[in-house]
Amino acid sequence: MTHFKTLASAAALIALPSLAFAQDEVATVAADEFVWIMNSLLFLVGGFLVFFMAAGFAMLEGGLVRSKNASTQMTKNVALFSIAAIMYWLVGYNLMYPLGDWAIEGYLSGLFPSVAVMEAMGITLADADDASYASTGSDYIFQLMFCAATASIVSGALAERIKLWPFLIFSAILTGLIYPLTASWTWGGGWLMSGDTPFNDFAGSTIVHACGAAAALAGAIVLGPRIGKYKDGRVVPMPGSNLPMATLGMFILWLGWFGFNGGSQLAMGSVGDIADVSRIFANTNMAAAAGAVAALILTQVLYKKVDLTMVLNGALAGLVSITAEPLAPSLGLALLIGAVGGVIVVFAVPMLDKFKIDDVVGAIPVHGFAGIWGTIAVLFTGSYDGDATVGAQLLGIIAIIGATFVLSLIVWFILKATMGIRVSEEDEITGLDTTELGMEAYPDFSKG
Repeated sequence: MTHFKTLASAAALIALPSLAFAQDEVATVAADEFVWIMNSLLFLVGGFLVFFMAAGFAMLEGGLVRSKNASTQMTKNVALFSIAAIMYWLVGYNLMYPLGDWAIEGYLSGLFPSVAVMEAMGITLADADDASYASTGSDYIFQLMFCAATASIVSGALAERIKLWPFLIFSAILTGLIYPLTASWTWGGGWLMSGDTPFNDFAGSTIVHACGAAAALAGAIVLGPRIGKYKDGRVVPMPGSNLPMATLGMFILWLGWFGFNGGSQLAMGSVGDIADVSRIFANTNMAAAAGAVAALILTQVLYKKVDLTMVLNGALAGLVSITAEPLAPSLGLALLIGAVGGVIVVFAVPMLDKFKIDDVVGAIPVHGFAGIWGTIAVLFTGSYDGDATVGAQLLGIIAIIGATFVLSLIVWFILKATMGIRVSEEDEITGLDTTELGMEAYPDFSKG
């Protein structure tokens, strides 16, 4: 009996290392699953916050257009998001990331890096649900929301005089081809990310916002201004129909931006990641507040009265400005970056009017000019990828904005030549709600 106990004890001692190894392996698997779950959760939460920005864009634009065009703006915002969802699935996602499902061997696939490059960058692979980074679905839905935002930017700038269907066709091309192509140069690991000094744009001040603004600028140039906007050398104000609704839209966008910037941390599986997301939230909020206050004070000084529309756009410009690097700055520096964005908007809106570029909601100054500023501001804050350089930042800005503008200009000219993009003068004066949709947003009130 004693001999048997001795043998059993010896066997147990021999088995202990194997048992410990198995426990370590289980612990490692559990840790990997935890990271995978938390990263996927960040994408999902960030994704539905950015989705809610679609409501913000709709409310902002619906409030800033005249009442006779409000229903059309609602229709455009619902339709463009839905079209973006289909086009990004059909073409855009696999064009933006080199996954091999869409790229044409010898023609398009050579533009993009290999899967190994993506893995080295920590980018989710859509063909590997069991990857240690995050789930395919969560990554896809998060990236889709960024894509749809670009078309929302265009929608507001070209309001009140563009035909519905040409705009929707352009939205399909923008979200399916143009945005994914230029975004692939950075977030897809393309040529702007190669070399020792890659382009730095954390959450898309240029990649998303200035891209949308460039497409809007091209459209505004081809489309022309609204009837009566510029008369006898002066700018004729065309007040929006519902400023409380526009204000609600701004606050919804402000809320959604926590997902926009916070989700771009791309990881939530460690204490450090959570701390970084928290810091991103704080800096994002500070920049928005500073942009609003800067516009508030500046309009009082310049015009002797505060301009609410400028304050709304000042907050949004602050948000766009901090988007290029919401992690690295201190709160004080985030305040400065956002405040400069607010100042830019106050001066940029009348500057566009001098060139007779009619941007109904101020989308080009907010997303374009402030986006450029935010991307350059990375030079003063440092970046998540190391020190940014003037050359790399300017190259990225010029490449993305330039390519988007030229490609969009071509598409707008083709649409103008083939089907026309502008409603008739009579229809514009009557209002697009009646002529394009046959229904009014405010049937119980007089037309504005």
